[in-house]
Amino acid sequence: MNESMLCTKTHEYLLEQDNKYIIGITDYAIEQLGDIVFIELPDINTEFSKNEAFATIESVKAASEIYMPISGKVIEINEEIVNNPELLNDENYENKWFIKITSDANQVEFADLLDYSDYKEEIE
Repeated sequence: MNESMLCTKTHEYLLEQDNKYIIGITDYAIEQLGDIVFIELPDINTEFSKNEAFATIESVKAASEIYMPISGKVIEINEEIVNNPELLNDENYENKWFIKITSDANQVEFADLLDYSDYKEEIE
């Protein structure tokens, strides 16, 4: 995981890159879910508010909703994991992101996000 990531208490992460944001779930969340067998991602150009469910992920253990860490508009989805969700279980698989968004979220939306180091302390 990247030290410049911001994380939610519900295990989503947010990473800024070239004025866009990459969103996924943390390795800890993937470990907790167990073998992932299905993922449903939103359509491109769909807009979501902070804390709104944008994806569903299913493992052999459970189904979970994935929530937006900030509000934004989907500009890209990771088709590779939609077609091969089991890739998320691979420790060495680099492209574990779910969606990329544009956002004009204000600082208030970022206030409850944790630095990755703080997130790690929170889950230990």
